[in-house]
Amino acid sequence: MRSEAPDRAFELADIARTELRDLLDLQLSPLGLCAIEALGPRPGEVIVDVGCGCGETTLQLAQAVGPLGRVIGVDIAPRSLAAARERAAGLSQARFVEADAAALDLPAASVDGIYSRFGVMTFADPVAAFRHFRWMLKPGGRLAFVCWRALAENELERLPLVAAGLGTMVDPAPFSFADPARIATILEAAGFEAMECRPHDAVVSSGGLEAMVEVLLRVGALGRILRDRPQLRGDAEPRLRAALAAKARGGAVGLAAATWIVTARRG
Repeated sequence: MRSEAPDRAFELADIARTELRDLLDLQLSPLGLCAIEALGPRPGEVIVDVGCGCGETTLQLAQAVGPLGRVIGVDIAPRSLAAARERAAGLSQARFVEADAAALDLPAASVDGIYSRFGVMTFADPVAAFRHFRWMLKPGGRLAFVCWRALAENELERLPLVAAGLGTMVDPAPFSFADPARIATILEAAGFEAMECRPHDAVVSSGGLEAMVEVLLRVGALGRILRDRPQLRGDAEPRLRAALAAKARGGAVGLAAATWIVTARRG
């Protein structure tokens, strides 16, 4: 059983992501769509969306597979899933499951594709998790996900930390797949074949200055620190605002995101 403190931290993260879902999707959707394109979902297929959050990616996949397909969005965050179900109301090919994706209860060889937008970097045992994903895939089934490269390459996460003077407090877990050799080792150990890991760089935004300030104070690397230590927000907010204002162009604030688009197959 988790202790009270981790439970509260998890709850605060779920609240933040749910309340900011539209702004987060605006920021992350371009990155997730690249991984959907790499997966290549086809009409009638069954796809699992790992770490689906508030469901934008599940809806995007559902559009690709059409009414004869099925997309199963999986997450452990109840508020996010409630928002996802509300978004998908009336869409018969999308359903959502509150579960640990590493132990998702689906039949063997029942899935055409496994997809994730930033949902696979924090498994306690990543080899076991990906081995389970492979077990769920049909022969020839595909895996595609997008994950962060190193913090040093990601202005989107690095700039807020540096601006706030909190760079030494960062949680390394979201960047645990920064090394493509580690990704390859995990996927090969899990039995995947034809692994490819290509870099993808893009400038992303949640909109104007106020939108970006709100998002970065509550989610991402800085947001996690401030959720755990809200007493630091008073000093961090004006510093972040000044740093983002210097990046504003044409009413929007864009920051560079560095990711890997990873694909592999079950042989």
